[in-house]
Amino acid sequence: MPDFGVSRRSFVQAGVLGMGGLGLNDLLRLQSQAAQPKRKTSVILFWLSGGPGHMETWDPKPEAPDEFRGPFGATATNVAGVQFGELMPRLAGMMDKLAVLRSVNHGSGDHTKSNHWMLTGFEGPAFNAPDFREQRRPSMGSAVAAVGGANNPGMPAYVGVPHLRGGTDNFFHYSAYLGGGYNPFIVNSDPASSNFQVRNLTLPAGLSGERLGDRLGLLQSMDQLKRSNEPMMADVDSHHQQAFELLTSRRVRDAFDIDAEQDSTRQSYGMHTFGQSALVARRLVERGVTFVTVNCVPWDHHGSSNRYQTEEGSKLLIPPLDVAVSGLIEDLEQRGLYEDTMVIAMGEFGRTPRMNKYAGRDHWGRTFSVLIGCGSMRMGQVIGRSNAHGSDVVSRPISPEDVAATVYDHLGIDGENTTFDDLLGRPIPLIADGKPIRELHA
Repeated sequence: MPDFGVSRRSFVQAGVLGMGGLGLNDLLRLQSQAAQPKRKTSVILFWLSGGPGHMETWDPKPEAPDEFRGPFGATATNVAGVQFGELMPRLAGMMDKLAVLRSVNHGSGDHTKSNHWMLTGFEGPAFNAPDFREQRRPSMGSAVAAVGGANNPGMPAYVGVPHLRGGTDNFFHYSAYLGGGYNPFIVNSDPASSNFQVRNLTLPAGLSGERLGDRLGLLQSMDQLKRSNEPMMADVDSHHQQAFELLTSRRVRDAFDIDAEQDSTRQSYGMHTFGQSALVARRLVERGVTFVTVNCVPWDHHGSSNRYQTEEGSKLLIPPLDVAVSGLIEDLEQRGLYEDTMVIAMGEFGRTPRMNKYAGRDHWGRTFSVLIGCGSMRMGQVIGRSNAHGSDVVSRPISPEDVAATVYDHLGIDGENTTFDDLLGRPIPLIADGKPIRELHA
């Protein structure tokens, strides 16, 4: 008998008590059809929705004129000749464990189009298009969930923490034509709050485990009536049961139990949303979740339209990001997890090289930076270069699809030779033109 720590709402979302939502029974059914052997590798994505300034983070230009350099200087890293923005001292001190891609580009300053581009590898709809919320390709996390599922049975494959809201046009974390079964399990609670609780894993008052089990049995009985007309329902009973056990699993609930961590560990990540969400991400990959998105918002610092100016936004968000990412990497190393875990931090684009009249930076897709960390890759290097003003790529242009191909390659997925049918039945490859970044494995 499984333990029961799940809300009725979760089962409605999962398709166990009703229609729509996560569709975990579909997830488990489709995984049984598509599963293939894979390495137990994982990815933690720090998603910086809104677009961080590359000159305030991983590509400072301390010698540029004031209007380009901005309000901050640079700090030396522990790799000779490489500098980070001055608000990132902890990450600067571990550059030998990191790689920076300074020449990522797609040319767009459109939040909507660029969010889709970086989360999926493919260009998305424009903000002013009629279909501006329509996801054209699956997110990397959803594709990973569909190809191989979780690293350990009984765990979700793809999780978003603390939520996947906020930022700017932050629409494209989902499964598109793969189906709702490969959408992320979303925590929807702040791990830094004193009352942190994963709402979808807690029974509400009045709903006992016995009643929940009765509802599962009722649905399974109803499903038996469909089987003569729907061949794909043949194994639905077993998948409903697996979905039920997943959502009522003590193992899943314990993975989110951040209070089980020592105070010193929690402090090392920073006692804020970024840091505690990163700690939850480590607990999840340690227990078998394959892909975790840590949603860090908001980074749209152009100083107008009620947005932060560059200086105030940077001071608010960069220090906690610095502590969260560095704390995570130190912890992964100590636990022997860094070899198999890829950490990546990125937004949809960078910011304009020249400061605007509002003391901010506007949207810029012609060159920007992505941070990568992984113990089994070649770290301690900068790949690609922008020009002296940070406006254009000088060497080694890298596309969003190259970034996605690198993520898939780390997870043992051959993106070019992995296809899924879209809604019209056409086979669509995960990767069309992108290539894994070869320098990371040289």
